[in-house]
Amino acid sequence: MSTKRPKKMAPNYRYSESFKLEIVSEIEKGKLTVNEASKLYEINGSNTIYKWLRKYGKNHLINKVVRIEMKDERNILKARSERIRELEEALATTILQFICAKCCFEEAESYMAEEEKTLFSRLLPEQQKVQRSS
Repeated sequence: MSTKRPKKMAPNYRYSESFKLEIVSEIEKGKLTVNEASKLYEINGSNTIYKWLRKYGKNHLINKVVRIEMKDERNILKARSERIRELEEALATTILQFICAKCCFEEAESYMAEEEKTLFSRLLPEQQKVQRSS
């Protein structure tokens, strides 16, 4: 019989608003980096300080992706994606037509082979010998 020991839970720290604001202020003034503040004040969790910066800070320290577009660029991108969709549809239609044509060709080949056998069987035995030898 195995006895399970309860796992020790890490303490859940709660930081005051003034403490958070002080950390954010020090980072924004350039006194500390995020890593230095984390080590100095023993703040665990890799995103804790970044969350504080996002909430209380000026957001200039967090990497952001900014996309700048010309007025007509959005229309150009939309037209390109529409053209790609049209070409994909045309390709799908062409592939289906090719498959249908291939099936028809195979069916016609099969039909011609059957017709040839039928016509060959209608020949007289002498004609069949001549036909085979040539």
